[in-house]
Amino acid sequence: MVPWAKRVDLAVNIALLCAFVMVTALAAERFWRSDDSQHPAAGTRISLPGADWSKSNENLVLALSTTCHFCSESAEFYRRLVPTAESHGASVFAVLPQSLAASQRYLKALGVSVPQILQSPLESIDVAGTPTLLVVDARGKIRKAWIGKLSGEREREIMETFH
Repeated sequence: MVPWAKRVDLAVNIALLCAFVMVTALAAERFWRSDDSQHPAAGTRISLPGADWSKSNENLVLALSTTCHFCSESAEFYRRLVPTAESHGASVFAVLPQSLAASQRYLKALGVSVPQILQSPLESIDVAGTPTLLVVDARGKIRKAWIGKLSGEREREIMETFH
């Protein structure tokens, strides 16, 4: 091999290695970044037809979808969370983009009893992914938000919100 060809070959290999490292770093950052960047923003006012936020100082919104396997996998947590939130005076809403009938069947099959089930595009309440849990104040402002399948620590954090 010609000496300059070895240098070109080395330079190409180094460039490929650098590109690989950059792409891997960007993918890792996107995968591991804090959930906070994905949440609806605290302080954002949301409006949901059929929800009267003023009935309670704290409202719990479960933004779910019948096609979300994380929602289904989290059913046991929701079965504990809903009665806890209600016992502390929170109004509880489940919001799903599917029809009301499909949403009711889905929640019943999961054994999750939510008093108020509403059909709405999730984007209308500033939700981009499911499951998302929101604590909304009496004026319709988001106070806290959690997105995705939650760790045991995050589940405890939410339960403590209602103690």
